[in-house]
Formats: sequence, C-alpha cells, structure tokens
Amino acid sequence: MEMVELTIQKREGTGKGSAGRLRRAGHVPAVLYGVGTPETIAVSPRDVLRLIHGHEGSTRLLKVAFPGSSESKMAIIRDMQFDPVSENLIHVDLQEVAMDRPIQVSVAVHHVGEPVGVRENQGILEMILREVQVSCLPANIPDVLEADVSGLHINEALTVKDLVAPEGVRILNDPNQAVVMVAPPIAEEAAVPGAPTAVAGAEPEVLTERKPREAAAEGEKAGDKKK
Repeated sequence: MEMVELTIQKREGTGKGSAGRLRRAGHVPAVLYGVGTPETIAVSPRDVLRLIHGHEGSTRLLKVAFPGSSESKMAIIRDMQFDPVSENLIHVDLQEVAMDRPIQVSVAVHHVGEPVGVRENQGILEMILREVQVSCLPANIPDVLEADVSGLHINEALTVKDLVAPEGVRILNDPNQAVVMVAPPIAEEAAVPGAPTAVAGAEPEVLTERKPREAAAEGEKAGDKKK
C-alpha cells in the first residue's frame, strides 16, 4: 500500500465553541488514539478528503506529524463524522498503529471482467459486498481486492472464498458470503391490447356509494316534497 502523509495541528480547548473556531479557521477537531492518553488535534478537512478520494471502502496507512517536527507516527483513519445537513466533514478519529502488529481494517472489493451471463444472456451484475474485513500488518494493507467475475453465468455467484488475498492478508468475512452474482434479466410485461390503463396512485371509484353532492341534492328534494 502507498503511504501518504497528513499534517496534524495541536488543538487547544474542547467543546462546541472551540470546534466552531477551528472550523472557521479551515480545520476540524480530531483525536489521535494511541497507547497512552488520546491526543486532541486538528486536521484540514480538505487534506483528509483528498487522501481518501478514490479509496472509498479501503483503509489507508498515514504518516502523521506536526508542522516542522522530525517525529512522525503511523496511523489509520478509524472514523469520520459528517454534518447530516451540509455533509461537511466535522470530526476525524485517527488510530496510531504499530508496524509489527496485525490490525483489522476494511478493504474495498472491485469486480473485473464481464460475466458470461451478462455478455451472452443479458443478465444483471449485482454487487452484494463492496468491502471486506481483513487482518494484516499495516504495511500489507491492500488498496483493493479484485473479484474476477468473467466466468459467472446466470444465477451464479462469487463468494468470499473465491477472492484472492495477497500474502500475509487474511480475510475475516464468512467464506460462503456472496460478493457478486449475475441475476436473470428483468422480463418486461407485455401490454394487453385494448386493456384499460390504470392511473398510478388513483383510487377506484366505488359506484355503490353516494357522492356527497348527490346525497345533499336528494336530501333537498325530499325536503321540498314534504313542504
């Protein structure tokens, strides 16, 4: 896996007021978890989003350091929080890792090839599992795992046990869990000539019930007769 660098800033203060000032200055609050006490820091949301762009579903190994410092730490992004309305990044959790100890991370699954069932029978390729959990040393985290779907026919599936992981990488998901399958083509229902077309969302009129205006009119007629 390619190693990338992320600059972190020291953060003073906590709470909504401090977080608001950070965001106005172009940073977001973050926490770096390690062996000891978690360290409150700040990061540039633009830098974080740039690092994960194109790597959705996979964990990237980061080299984090303070500006001007010769010391750095290896870490991964454990969690990110986004504002539900603006969808802006508002918080990041980083986890320091030891390069000689295995960790559990997620890795994206990409399909390669065109299935026989799609090419010859107009089947539909359905991705069921877009990422898997793996255990490996931080330096061995794969960028992606490829699922070769070229041999799949209609109603056939490729499972976790069919994925080929690099040496030193162990997939933790259920081996029999489906990753991708080829479904039959959707059959279009032929329209019956002369059949009435139903209006979507329209309720059928109940002919045995009186409409309010009709009932009122009949009531007025009955009253006139009594007079």
